[in-house]
Amino acid sequence: MKPRLGSSITPTELLDWIPPGRPAMPGHVLTRQQVRDVDERAMSEYGIPGVVLMENAGRGCAELLGQLGINGRVVVCCGKGNNGGDGFVIARHLENAGHAVEIASAVDTATLEGDAAINAGILAAAGFALEPPSSDQWDSIFADASWIVDALLGTGTQGAVREPFTTVIDAINRAPVPVLAVDLPSGLDCDTGNVLGCCVRADHTATLVAPKPGFAAPGAAECTGTVHVIEIGIPRQLRDEVLGNVDAD
Repeated sequence: MKPRLGSSITPTELLDWIPPGRPAMPGHVLTRQQVRDVDERAMSEYGIPGVVLMENAGRGCAELLGQLGINGRVVVCCGKGNNGGDGFVIARHLENAGHAVEIASAVDTATLEGDAAINAGILAAAGFALEPPSSDQWDSIFADASWIVDALLGTGTQGAVREPFTTVIDAINRAPVPVLAVDLPSGLDCDTGNVLGCCVRADHTATLVAPKPGFAAPGAAECTGTVHVIEIGIPRQLRDEVLGNVDAD
């Protein structure tokens, strides 16, 4: 069984899909280095700006959340880097669709750079409050939310999770609210599936382009929940070269 773009994958199906002993083989998953390669090649060889890839990723995640069902306020937790940038895009598209959205940035958005800074700036211009909450405010922010979106840490994260992210992750895990993780749950190592000190326990993970090898590690399913594959608009040719024609019949 090979999942196609836009499909969902249960933990059991993911393990069936990846041959035993070969969790990081091209054509089955997207490793940390392959994530970098896809982005770099899409920009350098195909001329797709990074901000376009981020827009496609965030819009796809927002559409998935709408399909899962939204019945109230959505809190989007954003970190630093592309994962946080995806979160800003998600928030914009959710608000455009008529949903109540709150941004909870774990970092000072003035420190952001590149595409993440662009999308934070769009939200600031649109009137969103982007001031990071204090450490004792997170529980109240999540109270009565319909969904929490985890856009804190991405595939590049290695080493133990540090503050302010540990405080936010602990609060997310305390909240009796369903969680959608963007690309992978914050605190889960992309390649090994090891928990980097602490990890978001998501109900659903919207992973970009392809699942990550760490998702098949023992116990990782407790953090990922159901995995959904989200298209980000890279050319089919590039995707097939990197993943080994995973969509071929």
